[in-house]
Amino acid sequence: MGVEYHDVSWEAMNVLLFGATGMIGQGVLRECLLDDGVESVLAVGRAATGRSHPKLSELVRRDLFDSAGIEAEFAGLDACFFCLGVSSAGMSEQDYSRITFDLTLAVASTLAKLRPGMTFIYVSGAGTDSTGRGRITWARVKGRTENALLALPLRTCIFRPAAIRPLDGIRARTRWYRIFYVFAGPLMGLLEPLFPSLITTTEAVGRAMLEVARHGAPAPILESRDINRVAGRRTLQ
Repeated sequence: MGVEYHDVSWEAMNVLLFGATGMIGQGVLRECLLDDGVESVLAVGRAATGRSHPKLSELVRRDLFDSAGIEAEFAGLDACFFCLGVSSAGMSEQDYSRITFDLTLAVASTLAKLRPGMTFIYVSGAGTDSTGRGRITWARVKGRTENALLALPLRTCIFRPAAIRPLDGIRARTRWYRIFYVFAGPLMGLLEPLFPSLITTTEAVGRAMLEVARHGAPAPILESRDINRVAGRRTLQ
């Protein structure tokens, strides 16, 4: 099982961020850079973020499975926000598992060895199958990934957002997602206060991650409503 959740106070937090170029990762990166309590952000991914900021350093690796020389970069980090992911559409289960399960566990296992007890927040999704044996491929693979992460000696928290509304000019990388948000974004904004269990925002996800990293999570798995509540707690401080 995962380690016990407890309050942790960071005077200056150093964050490791995977997937900073994706829609969720962009929002998380923005909140980290705006937060006075975050001293540094190390963004790891296959492509550069295109951003320049005194807090931000980047490690671009074409092959994220290649860990040669990367472990030294993880020294002194306090939390890992793992926002990297792909859609399962058009992918075989083997290929989807390689990215979703194998890569995530490779990173988390390395951190568990180097920084046991550090915060590790994984972005999963609403409807994930915790049994790991269901009929839907993505839900089954995500479920196995969650279970494996929670078994590591890390302060693991799973985020399971449903619909996410991008804010602050953030755009999805996938073309049909961008088209969807052009039409659905305004409607989601109207429905968000009425359906907090279904809709959250990129801003709320980022703020909730920072709050969990500092003060722990109310539960190992947070759905959209929980994410919004934790983000609200951060806003009130």
